[in-house]
Amino acid sequence: MLTHYTAEEAGEGRRGVGPLIPPLPDTQRPLRQQVFERVRAAGLIPRVQVAKDLGVSPASVTTITSELLESGLIEEVAAPPRDGETVRGRPAVALGVRASAHRVVGMKISDRGETAVIVDFAGKLIAEDSIPRRYGPMTVPELLTVIETLLDRVCAKAGLTRADLSGIGMGLPGFIDNAEGLVLWTPLLDTRHVALAALTSQRVGLPVWVDNDTNLVAMAELWFGAGRGLSDFAVVTIEHGVGMGFVMNHRIYRGAQRVGLELGHTKVQLDGALCRCGQRGCLEAYVADYALAREATTALNWGHKEGQNMTVLLESLYDHAKAGNATARSIFRRAGRYLAVGLSNVVNLFDPALIILSGERMRYDYLYAAETLAEMDNLIVNSGRPRPPIEIHAWGVRMWAHGAAALALAAVSESQLSAGREIAAQ
Repeated sequence: MLTHYTAEEAGEGRRGVGPLIPPLPDTQRPLRQQVFERVRAAGLIPRVQVAKDLGVSPASVTTITSELLESGLIEEVAAPPRDGETVRGRPAVALGVRASAHRVVGMKISDRGETAVIVDFAGKLIAEDSIPRRYGPMTVPELLTVIETLLDRVCAKAGLTRADLSGIGMGLPGFIDNAEGLVLWTPLLDTRHVALAALTSQRVGLPVWVDNDTNLVAMAELWFGAGRGLSDFAVVTIEHGVGMGFVMNHRIYRGAQRVGLELGHTKVQLDGALCRCGQRGCLEAYVADYALAREATTALNWGHKEGQNMTVLLESLYDHAKAGNATARSIFRRAGRYLAVGLSNVVNLFDPALIILSGERMRYDYLYAAETLAEMDNLIVNSGRPRPPIEIHAWGVRMWAHGAAALALAAVSESQLSAGREIAAQ
């Protein structure tokens, strides 16, 4: 039967409705990738368990694991016997990632200094190193020199050369376009819109991937920490700025232009305090370390300490608060109240399963004291259900660098698996 339409209904052709879903959305990754990721996540796992976990036939898993074994991405390992188990005949075989297949570097670049780690393909730490640096913005050539120096130092510690590495992951504060490798703005540089991934790659001769440093803390939690078993969680970091990384459906969420989740630059006070981004009223202008130092300088009449090292000044402020100084305590509590506003907005917007607070400033317990969390509870929409739990992870810079290493591991893995798919299709 032929159906007739008016000209308006037909237009230039019949239009469909409903979401235009790509043929292969990210949530439906190729089985080859799913098998590899399952092996990597388990550490050691038998083939039959991989098939059971993924809900596919053992024959399919055997075919794919044979390809992965041949490509050198995984290896067979004699499975250790269970407690009290007597092994007869041929020992059981498990699958694991071949650790020596690739090695990557993860770097945390900050205004306090730079830290690098080298990890193998299974994520095990091989070496680490750090270098301090002067406070203040750098030129691009200066930053590239610092990166190259740190790379050579950590390679020397590991007994490796650059040729032994498969890539570098790098985390910086600011607005970073991960897909393009662009630093749109960072307080570490004296200029904007820098193609840092490409420039660093040209300088050191290795593939380079860059991302916002807080995204990489979230990635560290996703790969190595409390977020491994969670599909959705938030990480909020408080250091020289306030950052946020958000994991949605087991993936880092970055936004349409890859510069979203800037919790520190959400506005909590119209025409408020000046933020280092150049705008006023941002959350970090009330919570970050430079905000605390600015308050202390004014409220405690510490003008003579303005040139003092930031860490030393904040430690002095914290010591005064612990000793009972009412003004010092009020500075922390005011910052804690603003933090409560920010965290309540995270809950109201995203409803995460967990919020992780991380960064150097987490040692200042006034920021997450009982009254701060109580204020947060008052600001969260009352749904009749409990708010998500909050955990304090005062990781050192190594954890941030591990997140950068995870960024590189993910990119290298995807590249290797894609190459395998192309070969199999030929």
